Amino acid sequence: MHYDRGMSNPSDAVLVVDDDVAIGKVLVALLQQRGLDATHVPSAEEAILALDLRPYDVVLSDIRMPGMDGMSLLDRIGARFPGLPVVLVTAHGSVALAVEAMKRGAADFVQKPFDKDEIGFVVEKALAASRRARAGVPAPPAGRDRSFVGESLAMQEVFATIKKVAPTNATVLVRGETGTGKELVARALHETSPRKDEAFVSVHCAALPETLLESELFGHERGAFTGAAQRKPGRIELAHKGTLFLDEIGEVPRSVQVKLLRVIQERELERVGGTQTIRVDVRIIAATHRDLEAMVEAGEFREDLFYRLAVVPITIPPLRERKDDAARLVRHFVADLARSVLGTHATMRIDDDAVTLLAEQPWPGNVRQLQNFVERLVVLADADVIRRVDVERELTRIPGVAVPTDGAAAAAAAAAAGGRGASTEESGGLALDGRRKETEREALVEALARAGNNRTRAARLLEVSRRTLYNKLKEHGLE
Repeated sequence: MHYDRGMSNPSDAVLVVDDDVAIGKVLVALLQQRGLDATHVPSAEEAILALDLRPYDVVLSDIRMPGMDGMSLLDRIGARFPGLPVVLVTAHGSVALAVEAMKRGAADFVQKPFDKDEIGFVVEKALAASRRARAGVPAPPAGRDRSFVGESLAMQEVFATIKKVAPTNATVLVRGETGTGKELVARALHETSPRKDEAFVSVHCAALPETLLESELFGHERGAFTGAAQRKPGRIELAHKGTLFLDEIGEVPRSVQVKLLRVIQERELERVGGTQTIRVDVRIIAATHRDLEAMVEAGEFREDLFYRLAVVPITIPPLRERKDDAARLVRHFVADLARSVLGTHATMRIDDDAVTLLAEQPWPGNVRQLQNFVERLVVLADADVIRRVDVERELTRIPGVAVPTDGAAAAAAAAAAGGRGASTEESGGLALDGRRKETEREALVEALARAGNNRTRAARLLEVSRRTLYNKLKEHGLE
């Protein structure tokens, strides 16, 4: 295994946070040598200000700093910039500290002294996760009520299975489309189990290439490969006595599958480059949106691993198959988001026609997409009641969505979409691309205004990543 310098993208931006200016400059230089856009700030407080000004893909922060320390910065970033990977650097490294950092949302940790290859290796792992986040559906903001909402028969079966299985050590395979809430099921199983006070460690198996994934899961010994300057426990070790959540298990290569099978069957592993057998007590919950049975038939997934994982299968139905739950979720999100986004005492409601229209949409991103869309409605609402016309206006901004409108609602939606109710003749033959750009610019301006120029919130309203927003602002001269 080795760290591939060619994997870095010049547009990848890393924010280095360290009160020791000399160390900060060294880290910036090391990252810049690898083709990364690196910036140093000397305090956690200045890091928050820097993140408000432009998007970064990874934060590399010291833990011991005066004022706000690295752990507190980690918490602040998790609340304000959900999904942004944070790597912590410490001279006081230990497995206990690593477990605490992971429980609080750290992407990884590095122990001092480190060398340039180790820094590059760890930052590249975090960047791989960041790239995946940029390419996918935006994650819902942190700090929300994450409880399940649903009274459909299918969801009641899910709740009943969780209640039965949580007290056991049985391996669970959670299946469902993207955005249905597979990680919520995993967390519910952990938080209602005897392991609830131990670590819940999550690994997104699709976010890392094979060589990085193996080290991420099993850890490595010093010198096992270029960049392995210190012995480092893997995520399986960090989940000892707790729960390991393997998201997108269908993306794990066969070479890693056989090692996972050993962990499940024998409860033991060896670090990369090591010979010592390490015993682990860990409950494994896996999740996938893929057809694992078909992958077994095609020889892409081990049959013995599949049956070991699927001891208890839980399938979450897509939102389009439970429209009554969609309506309940809409009302739940409106009330919850009004308080969290607009203020503790804010109240807002949504009328029945608007709820019906939202429940009828297919929502390919499922509950996650619906939640992000409702947040947009809450922030952009002109009154304390969200009406059908408000929903129509925002739906017209989603490519490929046909929205049934009539009368004033159609005119308002057309105006919001950039049409302004004008005929083709009145528009002077404006090209489709020109209309698209005009509509896009108007949406950017409105989102920034509604978000009080907070770019993170504006990105969530537009359902794009902060980097995409930043690029669009440059394209339209709105920086």
